[in-house]
Amino acid sequence: MEQTYYLIIIGALIFEYLLSTVSSVLNMNSVSENVPDGFQNHYDSEKYAKSQAYLKDNTRFGLLSSTFGLIVTLIVIHSGLFGLLDVFVRTQSTHPIVGGLIFFGLIFIINDIINLPFSLYGTFILEEKYGFNKTTAKTFVMDKLKGYMLTIVLGTIIMSPVLYFFNSYGENGWWIAWGIITAFMIAIQPIFVHVIAPIFNKFTPLEDGELRTAIETFSKKVDFPISRIDMMDGSKRSSHSNAYFSGFGKSRRIALFDTLLEKHSIEEIVSVVAHEVGHYKKKHIITGTILGILETGIMLFVFNLIMNDSALFSVFGVQSVSVYGGLIFFGMLYSPVNLLTSVFTTAMSRKNEYEADAFSLEHTQNKDALINMLKGLAANNLSHLTPHKMMVFLSYSHPPVIDRIAAVNKT
Repeated sequence: MEQTYYLIIIGALIFEYLLSTVSSVLNMNSVSENVPDGFQNHYDSEKYAKSQAYLKDNTRFGLLSSTFGLIVTLIVIHSGLFGLLDVFVRTQSTHPIVGGLIFFGLIFIINDIINLPFSLYGTFILEEKYGFNKTTAKTFVMDKLKGYMLTIVLGTIIMSPVLYFFNSYGENGWWIAWGIITAFMIAIQPIFVHVIAPIFNKFTPLEDGELRTAIETFSKKVDFPISRIDMMDGSKRSSHSNAYFSGFGKSRRIALFDTLLEKHSIEEIVSVVAHEVGHYKKKHIITGTILGILETGIMLFVFNLIMNDSALFSVFGVQSVSVYGGLIFFGMLYSPVNLLTSVFTTAMSRKNEYEADAFSLEHTQNKDALINMLKGLAANNLSHLTPHKMMVFLSYSHPPVIDRIAAVNKT
């Protein structure tokens, strides 16, 4: 059985790497010489060339980091470093929950340190080269520290009961742990709005004026009361533009990046707000949460069946069976299934984006504003206008902007 586990894990790692590499190369090469029809007012020849250079630099950087990641993972598996880490953890604590938290914490810290050079390069060199980076060294460090704090707090809150119930209730532990994780997945929306997001960004209520009036008028028209319409200081880190909706009930928030307000008209901003409201009205958020809950339940059930199989631990050079080790190793074993489910979820996400665009158009009756917003966001973010179909199929959560505009024009 050990050999079977080994072949599945190593095969999945290599297959996923090759699939990602091939799709990335095809995507990088799927560029057109001329600006696509309809985008001439947003991309001149210089800006279009810049977007293609941005694509190529990002792709090469992604290929380098993914190759490095694969090499490190294979070294860790074949060198027995997980076994050494497990021995170290057991010398620090024999308590299954404390030991598990230490094990997870060390893996998180080691992984973060390994990826730090890539994070620094991506932020301060690559994004800086194309004029996107606004992050200072101080902001970068503070983000890291805040991220560590949240990981410690939330990780402890979630994983402590999971470890407890799996260790204490055996084969019944999986559904109790599932219930806890389900409760957290539901609670995370208001927690994100009121606690997590404000830790990283400043949210200022949108000032009274023409834009706020237009958004409030629209929300009343579609019977969608918004408790908060905030401007977020996205320019603190990047000049990329965006907007998002989060929360439910009294925690509903529309967050507009300050960079978005600087570059788009009132009608265009209302169209993107209508798009975000469309996700809620079409129950995309609820559907996504339910699917996430079901997938988590399936994962925990399957994990419950093999969590005490010493053959799985032997693949990683670990001699003693533990719930915390099993969770990490099972995650790697589950990767082929995760690859398939991710293709399904991204396809569903693209479908949802089309539906949200249609909702926006139906209720604003302003096709030009929506199309100009889509083109403007693509241009401001130097988006790839002609991505390869394989890349779209595997990883695009949003349809290519040209396809979205074509769908809007057909509506």
